[in-house]
Amino acid sequence: MKPQWAKIIFEPYFKTIDMKFTHLMSATCAAMIMLAGCGKKQKVTLESVKAERGELTETVTATGTIESVTQVDVGTQVTGIIDKLYADYNSEVTKGQLIAEIEKTLLESDLKSAEANVESARLTYEYNLTNYKRDRQLHEKQLISDYEFQTSAKDLEVSKTAYDKAKADRVRAAKNLNYAEIYSPIDGIVISREVEVGQTVVSNMTVANIYTIADLDNMQVIGNVDEADIGQVKVGQPVTFSVDAYPDQMFEGEVTQVRLNPTTESNVVTYEVVVAAPNPDHKLIPGLTANLTIYVMREQDALLLPAKAFTFRPEEFGDVDNLPQPSADASSVRLAEGQKLVWVVNGTSLVPTAVTTGASNGMKTQVTAGLQDGADVATGYAENAGNAATGDAERSPFAPQPPGRKK
Repeated sequence: MKPQWAKIIFEPYFKTIDMKFTHLMSATCAAMIMLAGCGKKQKVTLESVKAERGELTETVTATGTIESVTQVDVGTQVTGIIDKLYADYNSEVTKGQLIAEIEKTLLESDLKSAEANVESARLTYEYNLTNYKRDRQLHEKQLISDYEFQTSAKDLEVSKTAYDKAKADRVRAAKNLNYAEIYSPIDGIVISREVEVGQTVVSNMTVANIYTIADLDNMQVIGNVDEADIGQVKVGQPVTFSVDAYPDQMFEGEVTQVRLNPTTESNVVTYEVVVAAPNPDHKLIPGLTANLTIYVMREQDALLLPAKAFTFRPEEFGDVDNLPQPSADASSVRLAEGQKLVWVVNGTSLVPTAVTTGASNGMKTQVTAGLQDGADVATGYAENAGNAATGDAERSPFAPQPPGRKK
């Protein structure tokens, strides 16, 4: 153990030596870092893309419900008891096919009664017609009074009206009897059956529904498009959609109608868009939910460039060699309306080139003239700090820009 007096005398000297040693080590480390930095230099490469042909698209997405284009509720216009049903769920029917019958006893009785009334009215009419002709001759010879002749004429008119009414009643009774046989109005498939054999159907102000028949060959999707996108949707645009029932299959259609009546739900305004969808395999059925992709722009076999190709401008790097250099100044190229400037890589040169642009989706732009397929177009510079020996160390993004660079 050190004596107390030694500790008091030498302790200040020990602290001074420790501080000097710490400062010396810090300076040494800083020098080593600076020396290491001197072994690194800036490395810059030119990025470019090939002008290639492809599909340029811009889409609007929506959800909707699948419906059949033609769907008919088949009912009866007469009251009666269902006697026979010739179709059931999923039955395929053709136009004019007998699909149900109503018990005809009462309807046949009504027809016979109407025919009897017609015969009675006909006899009365013919009798009054004979009396009228006789009384007219007598009246012309002034053998009967005017009153008797007018009475005979009135009886003829009344009997004629009754005869006409009886004939109309017979037509109605015959028609009601025909309504007892129910035929399919379209070619399609029965998707709903509302009655059973023996059930009474009553026809009042509305037709009593028996079947619902849908044409599954031609379906349509009623999509709900947001108000922000509805201005881009036009009739004739192609559509692809999927349904949960067939997640691995994509169906195709076409916009046939854009309905202007808005629907507001939870402060969200949407508009209905009708998409026609052929359905030869009958996979699409009414009620399925569809996820729609509407192609508001679709250019096939278009020569495409990315958006950054049109914003690229050559730069100078004072301490970097072997970069392609501009062969001419950008101001030497005059741009007409609809043209943009790109820089084509030609060996060790950057050639300013005016190109005519077409449609764009914000990411890629169509080039319609001024550029050949496969042309190498500059898009930007890639910068890193590589080791002088290995060249594989990247420069920190937080480090200051190296000297000598001019824009």
